[in-house]
Amino acid sequence: MSKIEVDAIDKQSGSTLTLGGSGTAVTLASGATQTGFGRTGTVDWQTGSIKTSTFTAANGEGYFANTSGGAFTINLPAGTAGNIVSVVDYTNTFQTNNLTISPNGSEKIGGIAADSILSTEGQSVTLVYVDGTEGWKNTMDSTSNITGNPFIVASVSGACNTLATAPDCASFNIATFTGPGTFTVSAAAISAPNNAVDYLIIAGGAGGSARCSQAGGGGGAGGYRASGFGPNPLRGSAITVSAQAYTIAVGGGGAAGSSPNTCAVNGLNSTALGLTAAGGGHGTSGETYGTPGGSGGGGGQGPFTGTGSYYNGPGCAGAGNTPSVSPIQGNPGGTGFTVYNLPSGNTNIQGGGGGGVGTDGLDGAAGIPTNVPGGAGAPNAISGSSVNYAGGGGAGQHRQGPSTPFGAGVGGVGGGGNGGYCGDAGGPAGGNGSDNTGGGGGGGGNADAGSGGIGGSGIVIIRYKAR
Repeated sequence: MSKIEVDAIDKQSGSTLTLGGSGTAVTLASGATQTGFGRTGTVDWQTGSIKTSTFTAANGEGYFANTSGGAFTINLPAGTAGNIVSVVDYTNTFQTNNLTISPNGSEKIGGIAADSILSTEGQSVTLVYVDGTEGWKNTMDSTSNITGNPFIVASVSGACNTLATAPDCASFNIATFTGPGTFTVSAAAISAPNNAVDYLIIAGGAGGSARCSQAGGGGGAGGYRASGFGPNPLRGSAITVSAQAYTIAVGGGGAAGSSPNTCAVNGLNSTALGLTAAGGGHGTSGETYGTPGGSGGGGGQGPFTGTGSYYNGPGCAGAGNTPSVSPIQGNPGGTGFTVYNLPSGNTNIQGGGGGGVGTDGLDGAAGIPTNVPGGAGAPNAISGSSVNYAGGGGAGQHRQGPSTPFGAGVGGVGGGGNGGYCGDAGGPAGGNGSDNTGGGGGGGGNADAGSGGIGGSGIVIIRYKAR
């Protein structure tokens, strides 16, 4: 090994002095210093030594400070003009456990002889020593923490709409829309699985019907579209979202049929994430068909087919799952039925139950049944607890004659309104469907005594992993 000792190296002519050959590294020995080369404002980051407790910094070095285990202090070296030190929040915990920067002796930071405390999450600073007047000056200060997003970052707009931590799992957020609004994904996750969101989209339930002296069919439930948390037959696939704004529409419930001959109205559609749940089909009265929808409306009394004294036939019900989607979003309503001049001298007019997402609405039938229920809804736990949605409205019943027992259909579980009934002794109007369930309104027993029920409004719920 050769060793050359000289006091100075100087080039005798020209302006360039070359040290080392191509591909050769020129290094300073341990403990050696350099002058005259100047510093460009950068530091050598100490990636092999993450700091977790109080230490003294060296000129020209940058440090990663991990305060997750507790607050500590970085002591600055004695200041010489041009000295530079940097530090960054390694674990994004400065807001919880602060990092204190302490100058040497009576030296200053920003013109003040006192410690400086970093208390912002993800903060990084670069300090350069200028002179005895100002001491160390901060030349670069970042309060933003630039990281890849491991999870979706989203917000919600619109009156009464909410964004909250899931009560059953703190890792998830739940966006709930009871009215129009926007689900805005401001940042997508860095991995595809975490960009998949679960959803529940329920349309508005339809109104139940009623006309003079004619029992009405129950309103059909609003269409039910869901992923993840629905029963297996009704479960669609989760949807992958990207950084954009998604417009949300929540369908209102349909108006009720009433006296003298005002028709009930279908529920309104709900839309979210490119999917549509169809409003429920309304119930009908008289010799008419229930209308199609997410779930179909219950039929009214059937057209007359008897020849003298006993009955006319069933009235047709509205089809469900209209328009057709898979898995199905709802079921048909039930058919109405009328029996004239029973042996007791009574007349029994029954509407059909409104369809629900779980089952069809029940048909009216010959004889003297007093309960023609709406179709059942279905449970869903996307909100953190199991709730039933999209039940059909119960059928109305109109009875006349001596000693007439009468009643009406119970609304389907999932927000369906109870049917109304009317007889010689009177009776209640059809019940309203429950809001934010998509339940159908109950059919009325007789519009002179009371109308059908109003359909319940829908709801949209989006659930995603947020932390």
